Amino acid sequence: MSRRDPPSLLSLAVDSALHNISHFADLSPLPDHVLLDLFLKTLQAGKLNEKILKLFIATDCDEILALIKKLKIRPILTPVLPTRCGFDFG
Repeated sequence: MSRRDPPSLLSLAVDSALHNISHFADLSPLPDHVLLDLFLKTLQAGKLNEKILKLFIATDCDEILALIKKLKIRPILTPVLPTRCGFDFG
């Protein structure tokens, strides 16, 4: 008969952070090992979008930046369109 240990408090905290990841404005106060765990779980859950990617990049965590580079994940570059037209249509 196998016995399952209850999840650790850290595991529950990371799962809760993953559930609410879209509401965070800054992840930099988190320790690197927690950031890495949260990043990997974010990828597994399919929750990585432009905003969340920028949050992880802003942490400047070397392990996460290396993983982003290794996986060739890049932010979407939105072209800047001119707001003023130089043509006279009149």
